[in-house]
Amino acid sequence: MDVDSVECLSLPDAAMDAADDVGLATLHPHITSASASSRPAPFPNPKGGGGGGAGGMVAPGSSVHELLECPVCTNSMYPPIHQCQNGHTLCSTCKARVHNRCPTCRQELGDIRCLALEKVAESLELPCKYYTLGCPEIFPYYSKIKHEALCSFRPYNCPYAGSECSVTGDIPYLVNHLRDDHKVDMHSGCTFNHRYVKSNPREVENATWMLTVFHCFGQYFCLHFEAFQLGMAPVYMAFLRFMGDENEARNYSYSLEVGANGRKMVWEGTPRSVRDSHRKVRDSHDGLLIQRNMALFFSGGDRKELKLRITGRIWKEQQTPDGACVPILCS
Repeated sequence: MDVDSVECLSLPDAAMDAADDVGLATLHPHITSASASSRPAPFPNPKGGGGGGAGGMVAPGSSVHELLECPVCTNSMYPPIHQCQNGHTLCSTCKARVHNRCPTCRQELGDIRCLALEKVAESLELPCKYYTLGCPEIFPYYSKIKHEALCSFRPYNCPYAGSECSVTGDIPYLVNHLRDDHKVDMHSGCTFNHRYVKSNPREVENATWMLTVFHCFGQYFCLHFEAFQLGMAPVYMAFLRFMGDENEARNYSYSLEVGANGRKMVWEGTPRSVRDSHRKVRDSHDGLLIQRNMALFFSGGDRKELKLRITGRIWKEQQTPDGACVPILCS
């Protein structure tokens, strides 16, 4: 399906009229990796001395850390650590990639283990590899990789689903990227009213139709609306994703509503974090799902053109002194 053939008309209501547009001045400048001047100071060795020897905490860039860095993939090496007859080391994953030839001296590797380096690794503590992005955690060498897979400071993937975009970064960087590179519409306010028009709603090729970014409560939210094939017929789906971690997403709720001709459908839920991929959210049907016949009924007319108006709001629940939860809309 040709994404360019879809028309999205934004119909702001009174609340949206009162809200200021998201502009360049509100978006914070960002670089994907911290500059040298902003990086944390080197991690000290609690055992004393500055070298980061066995039993100490080792900063990236130290001599011991470099010894444990695979020369091929540059990742930290975990047992089994292999070496050639000349003492050059590499990780087990890369050993298969280099066809059993040392990448440093080209000698045949064989099956020699570097037991001394493996022993050194067991006694070390290292900072998370996302320390330049703000993670302060220190881990035993073998626990580090497990933490890094779930680290809250790890970069986010670009949430744009209309292309295979490999860009990663923090939220301010991705907001700029969505606006400048993907030309995504940016809106301010916690209510929205959009109209989606498609001249031939029977042509569906699992393509994303539209992505809009909303800024409210000092956070960013991605509103997705798309068509995809479910069984023998297309369905239309709208859902919201929170640009942040899952634990933060739980602080917010949202509702979506579509209807016409005396009928309406309403969805209410919690936005999913962009840590969950667009496809994962879509395939879980965690949003407003509209069957084709109902979508055409809402469109009216001769039922040959899709005209859907999606309205919704985002709110944050605040607990009162007496323990009740009150929904708070953004100003």
